[in-house]
Amino acid sequence: MERRVRVRFAPSPTGPLHIGGVRTALYNYLFAKKHDGDFLLRIEDTDQTRFVPGAEEYIIETFKWLGIKYNEGVGIGGHHAPYRQSERKEIYKQYADQLVSNDFAYYAFDTIEDLEEMRKKLEAAKLPSKYDASSRMTMKNSLTLSSDEVKQRLANNEPYVIRIKLPRKDEVRFHDIIRGWVVVQTTQMDDKVLYKSDGMPTYHLANVVDDYLMKITHVIRGEEWLPSAPLHVMLYKYFGWESVMPQFAHLPLLLKPEGNGKLSKRDGDKLGFPVFPLEWTDPFTNEKSSGYRESGYLPEAVINMLTFLGWHPSDNREIFTIDELFNEFSLERVSKNGAKFDQNKALWFNHKYLQMQNNAEIANSLMTLAEINGYNTNIDFMTKAVSLMKEKVNFAKEIIEKGYYLFTHPTKYDEAVVSKKWSDIVHQFIEEFLNIIKKEENFSAENLENSFKELALQKSINTGQLLQPLRVAISGEAGGPPLFNMIELLGKNDSIIRLEKALKNIKY
Repeated sequence: MERRVRVRFAPSPTGPLHIGGVRTALYNYLFAKKHDGDFLLRIEDTDQTRFVPGAEEYIIETFKWLGIKYNEGVGIGGHHAPYRQSERKEIYKQYADQLVSNDFAYYAFDTIEDLEEMRKKLEAAKLPSKYDASSRMTMKNSLTLSSDEVKQRLANNEPYVIRIKLPRKDEVRFHDIIRGWVVVQTTQMDDKVLYKSDGMPTYHLANVVDDYLMKITHVIRGEEWLPSAPLHVMLYKYFGWESVMPQFAHLPLLLKPEGNGKLSKRDGDKLGFPVFPLEWTDPFTNEKSSGYRESGYLPEAVINMLTFLGWHPSDNREIFTIDELFNEFSLERVSKNGAKFDQNKALWFNHKYLQMQNNAEIANSLMTLAEINGYNTNIDFMTKAVSLMKEKVNFAKEIIEKGYYLFTHPTKYDEAVVSKKWSDIVHQFIEEFLNIIKKEENFSAENLENSFKELALQKSINTGQLLQPLRVAISGEAGGPPLFNMIELLGKNDSIIRLEKALKNIKY
């Protein structure tokens, strides 16, 4: 009987969620929805020393903003609660003890000094400095100490860790959905710590135990976890869970736009674009990092952009709704190679989604920003301003930032246009056009443009000489939305005032 698909996203609350982590969560979500399965959110907080206040809430807020919906996990519960590993520590101890009892793991009592001495000796002998099948026999552990001494040390509450006991020479094989067969020799591996002296499991033990108990069928995670996968496969084998071991899929890295380096958290704002979904203020340093949401990106655009970083559809389409992605997504179409982040493509996606958004919705979202800037406007005017400007911007806020002249009179006029194109002839033409406007009863863009062309024809002046100076007189800028549509939007009275000011203030 085929098992129900169950996947999980299991971040550590060590700071803001990197955009690469968001992509991992998104791929898990898309895969679960494609197969009508379950998507879990689990918090892997076994390393309490790296816990950062607010990080868990940040992850949940990110999911809410992007519309990534998990149906089991932190905050909403489920049949396999609790979903924070720090609240499951008693569970892991019994599994660590089981491995020791079955001779698949052992107690290690080595101090930091012991480990450093071992490392130096191995380096001096030009051997790999790792705790493995060879070096473990020279260390203080339950493989080298008598059983009585081990019992005594445990009774004395001496600090210890539990390490996996890997075979000296063996081959670990597993199939990765993205990368095919992966084969690793145990001679290349080391006896990783599974259980720490602070009573907490390491990621290796906790994630395998949790994935088993939570019936996870597919582990979809970043490429950085690929080196750990053979160890996890060995744990499934040692526990006797091979028949229900999840399928693995290790996602390609997100790379910087230039070069081959990984796009890291430290790159935030240094490269000119956010690497975090939401704005983040470090609780320890107060340092602020920008986020996609606060920068003006639409959640649908971020979803579409992230999906394409490492995945391609069956055709050449680039714009997908989330429901279309549910149907189209497959891990088989995920690339093995790292995906270079492309800021221009991110802007392109946002521009495309902005064009699809309802003008009235955009206008409503801009009213507060207009008020902050001291612009006195109403929703009807703003909606018309949106329809004029949105083709020319990537972000909704740019409608106000770049189209400020729609909301306030210009205080300066483009010098390049004035010096090159303004003349006595132009000045006189605009004076006469102003008089036409004052008498105009049909103040439509079409009628205004016809009047403009008729006057130019009468004066035998090429309209190319006149259009940009008229635009500058109205807005102060050399470019912008369709000129006569803009004049219609501003209205008769405001347009008259603007032209009178320009004729008075422009020096040429």
